Amino acid sequence: MWLATGNKQKVDEAKAILEKYGIPVRQLNIVKTEIQSFSLEDVARYASEQISESSKQRLLAVEDSGLFVSSLNGFPGPYSSYVHKTLGVQGVLQLLANQHDRRAVFQCALALSGPGFRTKIFTGTVPGRIASRAEGSSGFGFDPIFIPNGARLTFAESGRDVKNKYSHRALAFRKLAAWYGKRWPSSHLSPNGALK
Repeated sequence: MWLATGNKQKVDEAKAILEKYGIPVRQLNIVKTEIQSFSLEDVARYASEQISESSKQRLLAVEDSGLFVSSLNGFPGPYSSYVHKTLGVQGVLQLLANQHDRRAVFQCALALSGPGFRTKIFTGTVPGRIASRAEGSSGFGFDPIFIPNGARLTFAESGRDVKNKYSHRALAFRKLAAWYGKRWPSSHLSPNGALK
């Protein structure tokens, strides 16, 4: 399976999860068109279908995630990547400086396109809260400030192995693996991501 992203850390997370299910993952480092939408599913579906047009014999996935902060009316949501690039982690913490309500959810939409089926969407949602300060050096994006419910540490403090047990992205990739296993009980992917 090809994962269309310029983010190698996303690919590493996908590999750590999917290769346990016998699904090889390769990075397709391509600039994808992102539509402006409040729906992560729409953003991922559009990009996956556009990119897969040029690779008819490949399974192609596009993942889009967002951090939805309750007291900010769901901001940054589907604009999380842009907000991270412009405001950064510290900018989001400043927006929450006087907020008592620090509830947030991390959401992921994973679109899978390929020959012989309509684009499938797999989602994952993890509720949690925003930390008072950035902690940890593992992970990427808003991992240093997101603490999942029931945890004491941020995703960035937890490390990849722990994060991959319960993150929004891990949940979506496991749903993809379950669907894949039902559709193709034994692997039908060649090492280059093409269907056999």
